[in-house]
Amino acid sequence: MKIYMMTDLEGVAGVINFKDWALSDGCYYNLAREFLTEEVNSAIDGFFDGGATEILVVDGHGPGAVNIHQLDPRVEYMRGWGDGPWPLMLDNSFDAVVSIGQHAKSGTPFAHLAHTQSTSYLDLSINGISIGEFGQLALCASELGVRTIFGSGDLAFTKEAQALFPGIETVAVKRGIRAGTGDNLSDKEYMNFTSSAIHFSPIKARKLIREGALRAITRAKKEDFGIIKVDPPYERVAKFRPNEHNQNWTISKETHPSSIIDLLNMGYNPQIM
Repeated sequence: MKIYMMTDLEGVAGVINFKDWALSDGCYYNLAREFLTEEVNSAIDGFFDGGATEILVVDGHGPGAVNIHQLDPRVEYMRGWGDGPWPLMLDNSFDAVVSIGQHAKSGTPFAHLAHTQSTSYLDLSINGISIGEFGQLALCASELGVRTIFGSGDLAFTKEAQALFPGIETVAVKRGIRAGTGDNLSDKEYMNFTSSAIHFSPIKARKLIREGALRAITRAKKEDFGIIKVDPPYERVAKFRPNEHNQNWTISKETHPSSIIDLLNMGYNPQIM
């Protein structure tokens, strides 16, 4: 089984906030990279033990976060997206998509470090289905006939993944403790609003992720899950928060007659609400 492993940083146990842990000039950024890479290695162990034959690890965090020196040597690592369009070299040669270190979509109550691309988003939806970064990749995978079988991150993310893809195997390594959506906040205010959480220790998180990865690949050999069907035509609606340049919400709507992948590669044309 050939696996496409998307990685992000904000959903990793022990990654505390944006400023110090998720930004490349943060004082704990290198430690955050170590925490992520150990979670990735734990998942790799579980998938290979369950019968994976090939794993591509995709470094999906903005400035890059996987420590390739620390990375399991059995896998390949990708940073940079090549010549093709998004979804980042994913094609139907893969059997499954998995996500490590994932966070919930923007505006999710009780989420930790939630955002969609950035904290400037209020919401992103396709045909009325609200999605974040996980959902965007998973919908593209479904269009290609590739199943999404596993995800780890904060508890709110795991609930989001389960709602989109019933049957998906998930592991929560921390949980946010702030109620509310924060929709009334600016992008900078929202960064602070979503920074409170209770974490498992990184060692416990890695154990749970390894066990979850093994369960996921074992189940995927026997059970049919991990594909969501959304009927065309497709409409993408993006809503954006106020910021220092614009004091109002903005909204952007785009359509495509036949492809979610092509729709997600279209530009935005925001209009003031």
